[in-house]
Amino acid sequence: MKVYLGTDHAGYEMKEKLKVYLSSLGYSVCDCGDKVNNPDDDYPDFIIPVAHKIAHDEKNFGIILGASGQGEAICANAQGDVRAITYYAPNLEIIKLGRQHNNANILSLGAHFLTQEEAEQACKLFLETPFSNEIRHIRRLKKI
Repeated sequence: MKVYLGTDHAGYEMKEKLKVYLSSLGYSVCDCGDKVNNPDDDYPDFIIPVAHKIAHDEKNFGIILGASGQGEAICANAQGDVRAITYYAPNLEIIKLGRQHNNANILSLGAHFLTQEEAEQACKLFLETPFSNEIRHIRRLKKI
């Protein structure tokens, strides 16, 4: 499974550490940027490429980061065929439900609200939690 990462300067440090962590878990990691810590960058430049990679791809996932993760999730969801959820701690149950019920394929992290350990736990749970495939959830997703 491939995991696509994207962030602006707000999540740059966390993204760099997540690349190492996710690789250690056996995931193939693709960094969609930013490749340098540039305080003048704009998150859509890095979030949109992740969303495009994930759209129509049930095998791979995206993890995007920003200060709150909110704008990044909005940006990703605007690309179509993407279901991004936002996480900024402490309740990990929201991630499980996002995967099980909504088949979320992108996790948006609020880097200013998470420790590195919390981000790693969130990513691991997101990537390991399967979609339930329950008829009611499939029916609801088709309506979107």
